[in-house]
Amino acid sequence: MFALRRWWTRNALKAGMVTLAISSAWLMRANDGAVIYETYHWLTRPLQPGMSREQQFENSYILELQQRIVELENQNRSLQTLNDYEAANPLDGVRATVIGRGADHWWQHVVLNRGSRNDVATGHIVTGPGGLIGRVVAVSPSTSRVLLISDPTSRVGAKVSRSRAMGVVRGQSNNRVVMEFFEKLPDVKAGDVIVTSSYSRLFPQDIPIGRIESIDLTKSPAPEAVIQVSSPLSILEWAIIHPFEPQETVDLPVLPGATPENGLVPESGDGAQP
Repeated sequence: MFALRRWWTRNALKAGMVTLAISSAWLMRANDGAVIYETYHWLTRPLQPGMSREQQFENSYILELQQRIVELENQNRSLQTLNDYEAANPLDGVRATVIGRGADHWWQHVVLNRGSRNDVATGHIVTGPGGLIGRVVAVSPSTSRVLLISDPTSRVGAKVSRSRAMGVVRGQSNNRVVMEFFEKLPDVKAGDVIVTSSYSRLFPQDIPIGRIESIDLTKSPAPEAVIQVSSPLSILEWAIIHPFEPQETVDLPVLPGATPENGLVPESGDGAQP
């Protein structure tokens, strides 16, 4: 008994420190360091005359309300743009909102919230702010999938508004498309407006596509021009779906470079031009 008491007298402080260290380590592990954080916060609070917890919550709520107001203002501006577009383009059409877009297919297609229940059908064209967006390629009762003109597989019969030079526009997975001309020396220049052509079976004529950004007349096998698309395809939020059916054949000559795939000759291949 005397030996135990003498050991305790000599080692009491050391044992207490070890016990405290073990207890503190276990407590920190159990609370993920919250005790240290709270202790530090309590000790330094008098030195940091900041906001109280209630004030922080109140400021966070005010910040959330401000952000909601900014979003509502932007939505209102978008709706106003849509109303102005419809007023300036009084064509029959159905309003639609973009509800789907794949990150790996961003420039290929979008999904709209209108389908067969809204009389939307495959082949209908889609326009928006700036002009042509694409055409409907698949429909469900409540949705429709739109092939964008920026898709590399997309082909649109087009013409230069100023000189009427004809060609085909193909996408290249960004906000610029390429126009291949049928003539070897087309009358074109930077800044010319490009619109859909009457020779296209898949689109009605005179819908704006964009403006010429650069020209390569030495390109083989046909001259090319890079077109800046006028519709904001990268940030598209809404669109207008217009009823349209591919045109029947008429007695016009086949244009050079025209194929059934790009919609510039009929699929029957009888030499007539739609």
